[in-house]
Amino acid sequence: MKASDMRDMEPAIMLAEIEKTRRKLLDLRFKSVQGEEIKPSLFRANRRDIARYMTVLREKGSPA
Repeated sequence: MKASDMRDMEPAIMLAEIEKTRRKLLDLRFKSVQGEEIKPSLFRANRRDIARYMTVLREKGSPA
C-alpha cells in the first residue's frame, strides 16, 4: 500500500493493519523454518509496510 493511501486511514485502523502485517511476517518466518520455499522479497515487503504505517502514524502524532 502506498503511504498516500495510508494517510487517509484512521490511526486505530492503521494499528490493526500493523498487527496484521506483523502476524503475516511471523507466519512467513515459521514457514521458512519449516522448510517451505518462501520468496525473500515477501519478508522485505512486509517489513517495509510496517515501517510505512509507523512513519505515517508518527507524522499524524499518534503513538505507535
